[in-house]
Amino acid sequence: MTTALSSHSAPHDPPPAESRHLRLVGDGTPDGTGPAASAPLVGYLLLVPEGTDVTELFVKDRPRPQIRPVHPTPPAPAPARPAGDDVVRIDPTRHVAELDGRELDLTYLEFELLAHLVSHPHQVHSRDRLVTAVWGYDHIGDGRTVDVHIARLRRKLGRAHRQRIVTVRRVGYKYVPDTAACHRP
Repeated sequence: MTTALSSHSAPHDPPPAESRHLRLVGDGTPDGTGPAASAPLVGYLLLVPEGTDVTELFVKDRPRPQIRPVHPTPPAPAPARPAGDDVVRIDPTRHVAELDGRELDLTYLEFELLAHLVSHPHQVHSRDRLVTAVWGYDHIGDGRTVDVHIARLRRKLGRAHRQRIVTVRRVGYKYVPDTAACHRP
């Protein structure tokens, strides 16, 4: 037998006399040794408005009240658009980066790093911010990890496009889609 306890009752206190008792209905015997004792129980939680007589919900041959979700499901998210410019394109749905229409062979972290930089063009990212955004909060390491991955990305972008990832001295990195704007004097 299951008893609904009030919130101020301690677990070792006997249930108050005025509390409602719930009864498990099945083939088992009251001591729990029947055939249904080993069967898993499946239950449902039904939330009803205050003042609703719950017994009325289970009476046969009566119209049932309309049951609707508590919170309607949100609309499906719009499909992710490929990010990037005319040269470097990031498709997060397919998890693919393309350079001049050619698919780049990137590791998971290289892809995430490039996708983060490309999705925030002209914005300077510190090494710590990149570690947090790409590797996550629990990453143990230093900014040199970012430097190594940036160097690998630049190699994979090739000589013609490596200058799109610009080093901002003593700060971090930024992605510049227009290569003419990223040449240093």
